[in-house]
Amino acid sequence: MSSRIVVFTLLILHFFQCCSGSGLTNSGDTTLLLKVKKKFTRSPKSWKGSDPCRTWVGITCNNSRVVEISLVNLNVQGTLSASISFLSELEILDLTANPKLTGRLPPNIGELKKLTILNLMGCDFSGQIPESIGDLEQLTRLTLNLNKFRGTIPASIGRLSKLDWLDIADNQIEGEIPVSSGTSSYGLDMLLQAQHFHFGNNKLSGEIPEKLFSSKMTLIHVLFDGNKFTGKIPKSLSDVITLEVLDVSNNSLKASVVPSWISSLPSLSTLRMEGINLEGPIPVSFFTPPLLETVNLKGNLIDATLDFGTDYSNQLELVDLQYNDITDYKPPTHKRIQVILADNPVCLEEEGNKLSDYCKVIKHNASLPVTKTCPRCGEDKEPIRTSCLCVYPITGVLTFRSPSFSGYFNNTNFNMLQQRLEEFFKNPNYPVDSVAIKNITESIVDHHLLIYLLLSPLDKESFNQTEMNSVISGFSKQMFVPPERYGPYFFKADQYILFSGIMKTCHTIKSNLCIIIRAVLGAVIFLLLLTIVGIYALRLIKRASDQNNPFAKLDTSQSSIDVPQLMGAKAFTFEVLRKCADNFSETNDIGEGGYGQVYRGMLPSGQLIAIKRAKRGSLQGGLEFKTEIELLSRVHHKNVVRLLGFCFDRGEQMIVYEYIQNGCLRDSLSGKNGIRLDWTRRLKIALGSGKGLAYLHEHADPPIIHRDIKSNNILLDENLTAKVADFGLSKLVGDPGKTHVTTQVKGTLGYLDPEYYMTNQLTEKSDVYGFGVVMLELLTGKIPIGKGKHVVKEMKMKMDKSRNLYDLQEFLDTKIITNSENLKGFENYVDLALRCVEVEGVNRPSMGEVVKEIENIMQIAGINPNVDSIASSRMYEE
Repeated sequence: MSSRIVVFTLLILHFFQCCSGSGLTNSGDTTLLLKVKKKFTRSPKSWKGSDPCRTWVGITCNNSRVVEISLVNLNVQGTLSASISFLSELEILDLTANPKLTGRLPPNIGELKKLTILNLMGCDFSGQIPESIGDLEQLTRLTLNLNKFRGTIPASIGRLSKLDWLDIADNQIEGEIPVSSGTSSYGLDMLLQAQHFHFGNNKLSGEIPEKLFSSKMTLIHVLFDGNKFTGKIPKSLSDVITLEVLDVSNNSLKASVVPSWISSLPSLSTLRMEGINLEGPIPVSFFTPPLLETVNLKGNLIDATLDFGTDYSNQLELVDLQYNDITDYKPPTHKRIQVILADNPVCLEEEGNKLSDYCKVIKHNASLPVTKTCPRCGEDKEPIRTSCLCVYPITGVLTFRSPSFSGYFNNTNFNMLQQRLEEFFKNPNYPVDSVAIKNITESIVDHHLLIYLLLSPLDKESFNQTEMNSVISGFSKQMFVPPERYGPYFFKADQYILFSGIMKTCHTIKSNLCIIIRAVLGAVIFLLLLTIVGIYALRLIKRASDQNNPFAKLDTSQSSIDVPQLMGAKAFTFEVLRKCADNFSETNDIGEGGYGQVYRGMLPSGQLIAIKRAKRGSLQGGLEFKTEIELLSRVHHKNVVRLLGFCFDRGEQMIVYEYIQNGCLRDSLSGKNGIRLDWTRRLKIALGSGKGLAYLHEHADPPIIHRDIKSNNILLDENLTAKVADFGLSKLVGDPGKTHVTTQVKGTLGYLDPEYYMTNQLTEKSDVYGFGVVMLELLTGKIPIGKGKHVVKEMKMKMDKSRNLYDLQEFLDTKIITNSENLKGFENYVDLALRCVEVEGVNRPSMGEVVKEIENIMQIAGINPNVDSIASSRMYEE
């Protein structure tokens, strides 16, 4: 009997020993987790009781000790307690995708000596990254992207000798990259095991250190895009023979030649150097790395001939050189490569349907395969792709930072990714029924590949918290391995409806009270519908017609021109404008633009008007057209072309302006209209157009950014008074606190602000850049880009301030150089123009400051800046 008791006792002890990993929790760890929970204003509902190892979601234990905390996408809110740093056995801390988890990281986080993974992606942490993070000696993965970290990169990170993955992208981190030196024993150059440097979209500055890279490193991904780095690309990168993806796009790097050492990178597949002031020709050897697939060198100063030679990579698919100065092109001979040379001089002479393929901008369109059509589910549910059962899926965006192929949306690449995802989630650890790709897009600014996923639960309606945690951790811990050419990724999950705190109570509590509430609400809603259905029926016909006409409330059907106004703008009928322009005859055709033809017309009162008539194939949407009219009707200034009215009738869109007799400044500079512009007249034109632009920026309410300042959009009246025109691309700055408008890049090659091009952030300083180019155009008389050369670059290279007229005589228009002694204020004018075209907008003056300086220059030249008109009898060539 006693032996049986002993055996039974041993069995009981063995049971507790075997089950201690999921049973009783170490009392010290329990106390610490309770302190962590106390700092959360919203924690998982299962975090109750005193045994976290047994019942708390996201807690994994080994021998009663907490070894993992994984609270992925559980809408945890609050701050992270410093007590977490005393969980001495903790190996994994994954708080990915909790956007209301805020505050600073505990300064003593370095106490977690056994931590191997620290994933904080997509939270809202701020402040400096703690210096003690360098004490995490076992750390292999550090993921801090998509937070609000500030300050500098701690040099102590260089002590993390086992670190494989360093991701600090999409924060507000500034300063220089730390490297080891005489004053600092540690730096990122010591991370010899690291394969990933993801530093994009921060405020990092200074030069990229030459010492950062060496032949001892094993880096495969170096992503430094979207920062403020200066200097040159370090040549030491050529020593990193493992490098597969390099992205240094959109930085303020110093102008330098296209690096020839690229050819020495045997593993390179993706190269992105967009908007970093590269100049000169591309070496023939540039495309020779054997695995090279994608090259993006948009928005640089690359010139001369593009020649692939004969030894280019057999893997090469895409070479994007849009917005450069390339004058000639020798296509590759034995492989078809997608080459984009749009907005280069080599393409400027081609028009319309005659454009060569390499002169066209390729627009990617997602072509998703047809799947089974399922009825809508409602209540935030989605149908499973294979069975049409309605479930609550996990949704989110899978972002690939640097894919190595051009055909983002072709079926081959799509099917490859779809298959890899399905294979991954067949693992029994992931309770996923199916994976659906709902949408594929390419981000405009950084060219990331964005794939919207739906992950459906297996054999049930929804995921529980543990299941969702494990599924998303497959991405956050980089356990999912995408097809090779997709490159580095991160997954940003949407808040799961069942755990977000906004789920309807009736869905989670199946009670009689909820049934009663539903019945009452249903009855009330039904009565309300009965009340309004009559009103809706009466208005249905009118509403249908109004959807196609944003001016339906205006009386545009009258034949008189005295129709209702929109902030001073009159609504004309098509018939009235047709008569004014003599049926839009060729004799009244006075020009053409991207919007359409411009016709001269005359109102019954005898007033001359200009009618801009949209091409049928390029009509804007009705609401967009209405927005443009409302914008233009706000503007009232003598140096801005006055809007008289519009037409939105019979499917036509037309804008009516005051007629400006002498056409555009470009025609005068070219001699097309016979007008002679001397130095005095050019200064007055600069002053007038500057005043118009300053009015838009500083006095219009709200301010207006023109976005397409060029000589074609500055008109001259009978007295050569300059008037800013053509607001088709203009943007309102509606929020007084905003310093920019994030928008797709539009404008005209040669006048386009490089900072706007690189960041998609449009500012008033973008107009200043275009105006600076116009100022230089007034000096030269030539278009800003000619024969592959840009006037800004050429004048900067040529000017010598120690010599007369800065030694720029060869650039000047002969009409003003005939008497150079009268060019008083010339040097001040050039200095001002070059300040306007500084690469960084912060270094450019405001338009108000530009106007004041032009007035000072005119006074130096002995010209009264307060007299606008110039006698017409002296306008024309004799």
